[in-house]
Amino acid sequence: MAQHNELGKKGEQLAIDYLVEKGYTILDKNWRFQKAEIDIIAQKENTLAVVEVKTRSSDYFGNPQGFVNPKKIQLSVSAINEYVISKDLDVDVRFDIIAILKTEKETKIEHLEDAFLYF
Repeated sequence: MAQHNELGKKGEQLAIDYLVEKGYTILDKNWRFQKAEIDIIAQKENTLAVVEVKTRSSDYFGNPQGFVNPKKIQLSVSAINEYVISKDLDVDVRFDIIAILKTEKETKIEHLEDAFLYF
């Protein structure tokens, strides 16, 4: 497996651990619909958190969250619409980004709630 794929998998597990610690229930991970993949679908109370995880080993090229583009947002919105309908959920939906900067010396996790509002 390529090194960046391993870093991504580690980042997703760190994000899951972080969310569980914060009281979220993980409903799905790596959920796919058409061309979209949702990294994590979690729920806390009546809010469905659709989480995009971005993990980097350096911020040399920018913050991890800066790598979410409008196409990813569009795909995520249509995918989660299908998810909510297919599961017959009555929840509020929020799109979050968990940005992880994992270097040899430290790991920083930043949880940006309602992150797509800023794009």
